[in-house]
Amino acid sequence: MTLPDRIADVQALEALMSTPSSALIDTLSRVPGDLMVLGVGGKMGPTLARMAKRADTGRRVIGVARFSEPGLRQRLEAHGIECIAADLMSREALASLPDAPNIVFMAGRKFGSAGSEWLTWAMNAYVPALVAERFPSARIVAFSTACVYPFVDVHGPGAAEDVAPTPLGEYANSCVARERLVQHFSHQQGTPGRLIRLSYAIDMRYGVLHDLARKLKAGEAINLTTGHANIIWQGEANDWILRSLAHCTTPTTPLNLSGPAVSIRTAAQGLADRLGVSARFEGQEAPTAWLVDCHRAFELFGPPRVGLDRMLDWTADWVQRSQASLDKPTHFEARDGHY
Repeated sequence: MTLPDRIADVQALEALMSTPSSALIDTLSRVPGDLMVLGVGGKMGPTLARMAKRADTGRRVIGVARFSEPGLRQRLEAHGIECIAADLMSREALASLPDAPNIVFMAGRKFGSAGSEWLTWAMNAYVPALVAERFPSARIVAFSTACVYPFVDVHGPGAAEDVAPTPLGEYANSCVARERLVQHFSHQQGTPGRLIRLSYAIDMRYGVLHDLARKLKAGEAINLTTGHANIIWQGEANDWILRSLAHCTTPTTPLNLSGPAVSIRTAAQGLADRLGVSARFEGQEAPTAWLVDCHRAFELFGPPRVGLDRMLDWTADWVQRSQASLDKPTHFEARDGHY
Protein backbone atom coordinates (compact mmCIF):
# COMPACT_ATOMS: atom_id res chain seq x y z
CA MET A 1 0.00 0.00 0.00
CA THR A 2 1.30 3.43 -0.96
CA LEU A 3 1.08 5.87 1.91
CA PRO A 4 -0.17 9.41 1.18
CA ASP A 5 1.83 12.55 1.90
CA ARG A 6 -1.17 14.02 3.74
CA ILE A 7 -4.58 12.89 4.95
CA ALA A 8 -7.23 15.22 3.58
CA ASP A 9 -10.17 14.69 5.92
CA VAL A 10 -12.00 12.23 8.19
CA GLN A 11 -13.30 10.22 5.25
CA ALA A 12 -9.78 9.74 3.88
CA LEU A 13 -8.44 9.03 7.37
CA GLU A 14 -10.94 6.27 8.10
CA ALA A 15 -10.43 4.76 4.65
CA LEU A 16 -6.67 4.66 5.22
CA MET A 17 -6.96 3.19 8.73
CA SER A 18 -9.28 0.45 7.47
CA THR A 19 -7.14 -0.63 4.49
CA PRO A 20 -6.04 -4.25 5.04
CA SER A 21 -2.54 -5.39 4.23
CA SER A 22 -1.96 -8.32 1.89
CA ALA A 23 -0.68 -10.20 4.95
CA LEU A 24 -4.00 -9.68 6.75
CA ILE A 25 -5.99 -10.82 3.72
CA ASP A 26 -3.88 -13.98 3.61
CA THR A 27 -4.15 -14.52 7.37
CA LEU A 28 -7.92 -14.21 7.52
CA SER A 29 -8.26 -16.67 4.64
CA ARG A 30 -6.88 -19.23 7.12
CA VAL A 31 -9.17 -18.18 9.98
CA PRO A 32 -12.65 -19.25 8.87
CA GLY A 33 -16.00 -18.18 10.27
CA ASP A 34 -17.90 -15.11 11.34
CA LEU A 35 -16.13 -12.31 13.19
CA MET A 36 -17.83 -10.38 15.98
CA VAL A 37 -16.42 -7.14 17.38
CA LEU A 38 -17.71 -6.50 20.90
CA GLY A 39 -17.46 -2.82 21.79
CA VAL A 40 -17.28 -1.69 18.17
CA GLY A 41 -18.35 1.84 19.09
CA GLY A 42 -15.05 2.95 20.64
CA LYS A 43 -12.17 4.89 19.12
CA MET A 44 -10.67 1.93 17.22
CA GLY A 45 -13.69 -0.31 16.70
CA PRO A 46 -15.24 1.22 13.57
CA THR A 47 -12.07 1.14 11.48
CA LEU A 48 -11.09 -2.32 12.76
CA ALA A 49 -14.49 -3.72 11.76
CA ARG A 50 -14.28 -2.05 8.35
CA MET A 51 -10.79 -3.46 7.85
CA ALA A 52 -12.00 -6.97 8.63
CA LYS A 53 -14.81 -6.63 6.11
CA ARG A 54 -12.52 -5.21 3.43
CA ALA A 55 -10.05 -8.03 3.99
CA ASP A 56 -12.76 -10.63 3.30
CA THR A 57 -15.90 -9.13 1.79
CA GLY A 58 -17.70 -12.47 1.94
CA ARG A 59 -17.24 -12.85 5.69
CA ARG A 60 -19.99 -11.95 8.13
CA VAL A 61 -18.63 -9.17 10.35
CA ILE A 62 -20.84 -8.24 13.30
CA GLY A 63 -20.40 -5.11 15.37
CA VAL A 64 -21.94 -4.98 18.85
CA ALA A 65 -22.28 -1.79 20.92
CA ARG A 66 -24.87 0.45 22.50
CA PHE A 67 -24.50 2.79 19.49
CA SER A 68 -24.96 5.96 21.49
CA GLU A 69 -22.97 7.98 18.91
CA PRO A 70 -25.42 9.42 16.35
CA GLY A 71 -24.96 7.99 12.88
CA LEU A 72 -22.33 5.37 13.78
CA ARG A 73 -24.59 2.39 13.19
CA GLN A 74 -25.66 3.70 9.80
CA ARG A 75 -22.06 4.38 8.76
CA LEU A 76 -20.98 0.86 9.71
CA GLU A 77 -23.93 -0.74 7.99
CA ALA A 78 -23.10 1.21 4.85
CA HIS A 79 -19.77 -0.62 4.83
CA GLY A 80 -21.35 -4.05 5.20
CA ILE A 81 -21.03 -4.45 8.98
CA GLU A 82 -24.01 -6.15 10.61
CA CYS A 83 -24.81 -4.11 13.72
CA ILE A 84 -26.47 -5.32 16.92
CA ALA A 85 -27.34 -2.89 19.70
CA ALA A 86 -26.69 -4.52 23.07
CA ASP A 87 -25.60 -3.73 26.62
CA LEU A 88 -22.72 -6.08 27.32
CA MET A 89 -23.40 -5.84 31.06
CA SER A 90 -26.63 -7.73 30.50
CA ARG A 91 -26.48 -11.54 30.60
CA GLU A 92 -29.74 -11.60 28.65
CA ALA A 93 -28.27 -9.39 25.91
CA LEU A 94 -25.15 -11.55 25.69
CA ALA A 95 -27.24 -14.71 25.50
CA SER A 96 -29.13 -13.26 22.55
CA LEU A 97 -25.99 -12.60 20.51
CA PRO A 98 -25.13 -15.06 17.75
CA ASP A 99 -22.34 -17.54 18.30
CA ALA A 100 -19.19 -16.55 16.42
CA PRO A 101 -15.93 -18.49 16.16
CA ASN A 102 -13.86 -15.27 16.12
CA ILE A 103 -14.27 -12.43 18.61
CA VAL A 104 -12.40 -9.19 19.11
CA PHE A 105 -13.31 -7.85 22.54
CA MET A 106 -12.76 -4.08 22.70
CA ALA A 107 -15.16 -2.87 25.39
CA GLY A 108 -13.62 -1.10 28.36
CA ARG A 109 -13.39 2.12 30.32
CA LYS A 110 -10.42 4.37 31.08
CA PHE A 111 -11.11 8.08 30.95
CA GLY A 112 -13.38 9.33 33.70
CA SER A 113 -12.37 6.46 35.97
CA ALA A 114 -11.61 8.79 38.88
CA GLY A 115 -14.80 9.27 40.86
CA SER A 116 -16.68 6.32 39.39
CA GLU A 117 -14.26 3.49 39.99
CA TRP A 118 -17.12 1.06 40.48
CA LEU A 119 -18.15 1.47 36.84
CA THR A 120 -14.56 1.11 35.64
CA TRP A 121 -14.24 -2.22 37.47
CA ALA A 122 -17.59 -3.43 36.15
CA MET A 123 -16.67 -2.60 32.55
CA ASN A 124 -13.08 -3.83 32.73
CA ALA A 125 -13.53 -6.98 34.83
CA TYR A 126 -17.17 -8.07 35.12
CA VAL A 127 -18.06 -7.62 31.44
CA PRO A 128 -15.00 -9.54 30.12
CA ALA A 129 -15.85 -12.39 32.50
CA LEU A 130 -19.40 -12.52 31.15
CA VAL A 131 -18.10 -12.54 27.57
CA ALA A 132 -15.49 -15.22 28.21
CA GLU A 133 -18.09 -17.40 29.92
CA ARG A 134 -20.62 -16.87 27.09
CA PHE A 135 -18.26 -17.79 24.22
CA PRO A 136 -16.23 -20.80 25.40
CA SER A 137 -15.44 -22.11 21.91
CA ALA A 138 -14.46 -18.85 20.20
CA ARG A 139 -11.04 -17.43 19.56
CA ILE A 140 -11.08 -14.31 21.74
CA VAL A 141 -8.61 -11.54 21.05
CA ALA A 142 -9.18 -9.20 24.00
CA PHE A 143 -7.88 -5.67 24.41
CA SER A 144 -5.73 -4.93 27.44
CA THR A 145 -3.18 -2.20 28.09
CA ALA A 146 0.51 -1.60 28.69
CA CYS A 147 -0.53 0.16 31.92
CA VAL A 148 -0.53 -3.22 33.69
CA TYR A 149 3.29 -3.08 33.75
CA PRO A 150 5.55 -1.22 36.16
CA PHE A 151 7.59 1.73 34.96
CA VAL A 152 10.86 0.56 33.41
CA ASP A 153 14.21 2.12 32.55
CA VAL A 154 13.89 4.32 29.45
CA HIS A 155 17.27 3.06 28.24
CA GLY A 156 16.20 -0.59 28.35
CA PRO A 157 14.13 -2.68 25.92
CA GLY A 158 10.84 -2.11 27.75
CA ALA A 159 8.69 -4.57 29.67
CA ALA A 160 8.31 -7.94 27.96
CA GLU A 161 5.24 -10.11 28.34
CA ASP A 162 6.85 -12.14 31.13
CA VAL A 163 7.29 -9.08 33.39
CA ALA A 164 4.88 -9.42 36.30
CA PRO A 165 2.01 -6.91 36.26
CA THR A 166 2.42 -4.15 38.83
CA PRO A 167 -0.65 -2.00 38.24
CA LEU A 168 -0.76 1.60 39.41
CA GLY A 169 -4.18 3.11 40.10
CA GLU A 170 -7.75 1.86 39.79
CA TYR A 171 -7.77 1.70 35.98
CA ALA A 172 -4.64 -0.43 35.66
CA ASN A 173 -5.76 -2.71 38.51
CA SER A 174 -9.10 -3.27 36.82
CA CYS A 175 -7.27 -4.19 33.62
CA VAL A 176 -5.25 -6.84 35.43
CA ALA A 177 -8.57 -8.16 36.72
CA ARG A 178 -9.84 -8.29 33.13
CA GLU A 179 -6.83 -10.33 32.07
CA ARG A 180 -7.08 -12.72 35.00
CA LEU A 181 -10.78 -13.38 34.51
CA VAL A 182 -10.36 -13.99 30.78
CA GLN A 183 -7.44 -16.30 31.62
CA HIS A 184 -9.59 -18.11 34.19
CA PHE A 185 -12.27 -18.99 31.66
CA SER A 186 -9.65 -19.83 29.05
CA HIS A 187 -8.14 -22.36 31.48
CA GLN A 188 -11.52 -23.72 32.56
CA GLN A 189 -13.09 -23.94 29.12
CA GLY A 190 -10.10 -24.39 26.83
CA THR A 191 -10.84 -21.10 25.07
CA PRO A 192 -8.02 -19.94 22.77
CA GLY A 193 -7.11 -16.28 22.78
CA ARG A 194 -4.68 -13.40 23.07
CA LEU A 195 -4.57 -10.49 25.50
CA ILE A 196 -3.45 -7.44 23.52
CA ARG A 197 -1.41 -5.11 25.71
CA LEU A 198 -1.72 -2.10 23.43
CA SER A 199 0.28 1.09 23.88
CA TYR A 200 -0.90 4.35 22.29
CA ALA A 201 -2.44 3.94 18.86
CA ILE A 202 -2.09 7.07 16.68
CA ASP A 203 -5.15 8.52 14.94
CA MET A 204 -5.12 12.06 13.57
CA ARG A 205 -8.05 12.93 15.88
CA TYR A 206 -6.44 11.75 19.12
CA GLY A 207 -3.30 10.14 20.46
CA VAL A 208 0.04 11.21 21.89
CA LEU A 209 1.11 13.11 18.76
CA HIS A 210 -2.27 14.84 18.47
CA ASP A 211 -2.00 15.93 22.11
CA LEU A 212 1.47 17.35 21.52
CA ALA A 213 0.54 19.13 18.29
CA ARG A 214 -2.50 20.83 19.79
CA LYS A 215 -0.49 22.08 22.76
CA LEU A 216 2.28 23.38 20.51
CA LYS A 217 -0.16 25.18 18.24
CA ALA A 218 -1.80 26.77 21.29
CA GLY A 219 1.58 27.93 22.60
CA GLU A 220 1.50 25.64 25.64
CA ALA A 221 4.59 24.13 27.17
CA ILE A 222 5.25 20.40 26.78
CA ASN A 223 5.88 18.58 30.05
CA LEU A 224 8.78 16.18 29.63
CA THR A 225 8.51 14.24 32.90
CA THR A 226 7.10 11.26 31.03
CA GLY A 227 9.70 11.58 28.33
CA HIS A 228 9.16 8.42 26.28
CA ALA A 229 6.25 6.38 24.92
CA ASN A 230 5.58 3.53 22.52
CA ILE A 231 3.28 4.55 19.68
CA ILE A 232 1.83 2.80 16.62
CA TRP A 233 -0.23 3.97 13.66
CA GLN A 234 -3.82 2.92 14.32
CA GLY A 235 -4.23 1.32 10.91
CA GLU A 236 -1.26 -0.89 11.69
CA ALA A 237 -2.62 -1.70 15.15
CA ASN A 238 -5.95 -2.73 13.61
CA ASP A 239 -4.13 -4.97 11.14
CA TRP A 240 -2.02 -6.68 13.78
CA ILE A 241 -4.93 -7.18 16.17
CA LEU A 242 -6.94 -8.94 13.46
CA ARG A 243 -3.92 -11.03 12.47
CA SER A 244 -3.65 -12.08 16.13
CA LEU A 245 -6.70 -14.28 15.54
CA ALA A 246 -4.31 -16.68 13.80
CA HIS A 247 -1.90 -16.62 16.74
CA CYS A 248 -4.20 -17.48 19.63
CA THR A 249 -2.92 -19.74 22.39
CA THR A 250 -4.69 -22.11 24.77
CA PRO A 251 -4.76 -20.90 27.45
CA THR A 252 -4.72 -17.28 26.35
CA THR A 253 -1.48 -15.31 26.73
CA PRO A 254 -0.51 -11.62 26.55
CA LEU A 255 1.04 -9.94 23.53
CA ASN A 256 2.55 -6.46 23.61
CA LEU A 257 1.45 -4.44 20.62
CA SER A 258 2.91 -1.07 19.67
CA GLY A 259 5.81 0.47 17.81
CA PRO A 260 9.28 1.44 19.02
CA ALA A 261 9.59 3.87 21.92
CA VAL A 262 9.89 7.51 20.89
CA SER A 263 11.29 10.51 22.74
CA ILE A 264 8.57 13.03 23.60
CA ARG A 265 11.10 15.84 23.24
CA THR A 266 12.11 14.64 19.77
CA ALA A 267 8.51 14.16 18.64
CA ALA A 268 7.44 17.56 19.99
CA GLN A 269 10.37 19.34 18.35
CA GLY A 270 9.59 17.61 15.06
CA LEU A 271 5.97 18.73 15.26
CA ALA A 272 6.98 22.28 16.21
CA ASP A 273 9.29 22.49 13.19
CA ARG A 274 6.49 21.33 10.90
CA LEU A 275 3.96 23.68 12.49
CA GLY A 276 6.31 26.63 12.29
CA VAL A 277 6.20 27.34 16.03
CA SER A 278 8.69 27.35 18.86
CA ALA A 279 8.56 24.42 21.24
CA ARG A 280 8.57 25.25 24.95
CA PHE A 281 9.43 22.50 27.41
CA GLU A 282 9.06 22.14 31.15
CA GLY A 283 10.25 19.48 33.56
CA GLN A 284 12.97 16.89 33.14
CA GLU A 285 12.67 13.45 31.62
CA ALA A 286 12.18 10.82 34.30
CA PRO A 287 14.51 7.81 34.14
CA THR A 288 11.51 5.47 33.86
CA ALA A 289 8.32 5.27 31.79
CA TRP A 290 5.56 2.86 30.75
CA LEU A 291 7.46 1.21 27.91
CA VAL A 292 6.96 -2.20 26.34
CA ASP A 293 9.16 -4.64 24.47
CA CYS A 294 7.29 -5.55 21.28
CA HIS A 295 9.79 -7.96 19.76
CA ARG A 296 7.29 -10.83 19.84
CA ALA A 297 4.79 -8.80 17.82
CA PHE A 298 7.53 -7.81 15.38
CA GLU A 299 8.44 -11.48 14.97
CA LEU A 300 4.81 -12.32 14.15
CA PHE A 301 3.89 -9.32 12.01
CA GLY A 302 7.14 -7.66 10.93
CA PRO A 303 8.30 -4.16 11.85
CA PRO A 304 5.84 -1.24 11.63
CA ARG A 305 5.50 0.16 8.12
CA VAL A 306 4.48 3.65 9.26
CA GLY A 307 7.38 5.37 11.00
CA LEU A 308 7.58 8.38 13.28
CA ASP A 309 8.44 10.92 10.57
CA ARG A 310 5.40 9.98 8.52
CA MET A 311 3.13 10.25 11.56
CA LEU A 312 4.65 13.64 12.44
CA ASP A 313 4.02 14.88 8.88
CA TRP A 314 0.41 13.74 8.93
CA THR A 315 -0.31 15.03 12.43
CA ALA A 316 1.21 18.49 11.94
CA ASP A 317 -0.67 18.97 8.69
CA TRP A 318 -3.94 17.79 10.26
CA VAL A 319 -3.69 20.03 13.31
CA GLN A 320 -2.42 22.98 11.28
CA ARG A 321 -5.60 22.81 9.18
CA SER A 322 -7.79 22.51 12.32
CA GLN A 323 -9.23 19.19 11.22
CA ALA A 324 -11.47 17.08 13.49
CA SER A 325 -10.49 16.22 17.06
CA LEU A 326 -12.18 13.82 19.46
CA ASP A 327 -11.12 16.07 22.36
CA LYS A 328 -10.00 13.00 24.31
CA PRO A 329 -6.47 13.57 25.64
CA THR A 330 -4.47 10.41 26.25
CA HIS A 331 -3.08 11.69 29.57
CA PHE A 332 0.14 9.93 28.63
CA GLU A 333 1.90 12.30 31.04
CA ALA A 334 0.12 10.79 34.06
CA ARG A 335 2.41 8.82 36.36
CA ASP A 336 -0.02 8.21 39.22
CA GLY A 337 -2.51 5.96 37.42
CA HIS A 338 -5.38 8.45 37.75
CA TYR A 339 -7.46 9.21 34.65
